[in-house]
Amino acid sequence: MIALRAECIPIAGAPAPRSAVADGLPAPRRHFALAAILLSIGMAALDGTIVTIALPTLAQELGVTASAAVWIVTAYQIAMVGSLFGFAALGEILGFRRVYLFGMVLFVSAAAVCALSQEFVPLLLARAAQGVGGAAILSNTPAMMRFSQPQNQLGRTFGMLATTVALCSAAAPSLGAAILAFGHWQWLFAINLPIGFVALAFLRSLPDARGTARRFDWLSAALNAFFFALLILGVDRLAEAPAIAGACLAAAAIAGAVLIGRERSRAAPIVPVDLVRIPAFAFAVSASTCLFAAQMCAFVALPFLLQREIGLTASGTALLMTAWPATLAVFAPAAGWLADRFPASLLCAGGGALMALCLAALGLWPDGLAGTPMAIVIALSGVGFGLFQTPNNRAMLLAAPRERSGAAGGSLATARQFGQAVGAVFVALCLAMFVQQGPRAALLLGAALALVAATISLRRPPA
Repeated sequence: MIALRAECIPIAGAPAPRSAVADGLPAPRRHFALAAILLSIGMAALDGTIVTIALPTLAQELGVTASAAVWIVTAYQIAMVGSLFGFAALGEILGFRRVYLFGMVLFVSAAAVCALSQEFVPLLLARAAQGVGGAAILSNTPAMMRFSQPQNQLGRTFGMLATTVALCSAAAPSLGAAILAFGHWQWLFAINLPIGFVALAFLRSLPDARGTARRFDWLSAALNAFFFALLILGVDRLAEAPAIAGACLAAAAIAGAVLIGRERSRAAPIVPVDLVRIPAFAFAVSASTCLFAAQMCAFVALPFLLQREIGLTASGTALLMTAWPATLAVFAPAAGWLADRFPASLLCAGGGALMALCLAALGLWPDGLAGTPMAIVIALSGVGFGLFQTPNNRAMLLAAPRERSGAAGGSLATARQFGQAVGAVFVALCLAMFVQQGPRAALLLGAALALVAATISLRRPPA
């Protein structure tokens, strides 16, 4: 492990030297900091994709329905999205690196518990704990990138982040298929452990930003968690238990109203209502939520479509789905270069429209036809996703004041995770309502969400 002296970077209420504001950390420390960020984000990407591709196998081996198996993803997403804003606030208060370290330790520990699980309920609880740890990581990642890397290279840095996620996601389907072919499903989670230990060794290089003096609002954090959990649960139960769903949605509305009332007058609220008043930021958050919901609709529905309707094996499914992240990995550096030079509104609108077209084609795909044509369409989905993601993330982060970088990072991560959680719930809903045609319905719904994201992006004002 490389031991370097911590360098304090003020967040709020204290002046900073101009070089610290403009240029981030000095080399080579900023390179080690970027390595720590990329390793931890790559670990999370690997975990998510491996689990998604294995959902049919997990449903069979754990003796649960397909819609119940999706909760292995949904529990992770609910726990994460409910705690992202809270951990973003804690990052501003305690310092980003401390909260990030807590998240890494919890994520790796929960992965070990998942690897030791033998039944559905313990696995579900461990996945929820993983979601909490992932929230502490993801909510503070954008702020640490902003403080450690030069501002004029943020587009390129986000492109590197997208490339890392894409490469890990590209390797995950084949790796997951190999694990399922030669070993037990618990190894899907154990693979995170060595990556997590290496990432922990680099954490000393991250920016040690000095926290603010304000208190943490535990009541607002609890209301935020209840709001997101009840909202997702309500949507999930609409088909099977409308009365319970209505009660959950009503309780979510009450929790949300009380939360916004508490946060509206605060200078630095946990839920960043102050940032949502910035039009460019609000448009970017809304579009991001819709597109990540569309992405999760595709990632969860495609394994069921490819294996149950088209008749592919798990390895064949993995090979086809690899086309998405593999293409994204190749295209992400170019998207980062474009993001530093062209308006985000045009780039994001084009990417969302391309992804919508591809998901609609997959939802209407004829039975028995796979191979190269489907691989091309899936690959083009990755291009559209990459053309949207990097410019939108850059625009969202730069639309916020520097002293609210933690809240902006929390918003970025919440938009992503809430969108993915909603997407997973939509797929479970489609599988329960339409049964055999459920995967196709979920893909068409994903196409509609991607088109909404493109429309929002085209109408966004400049930052």
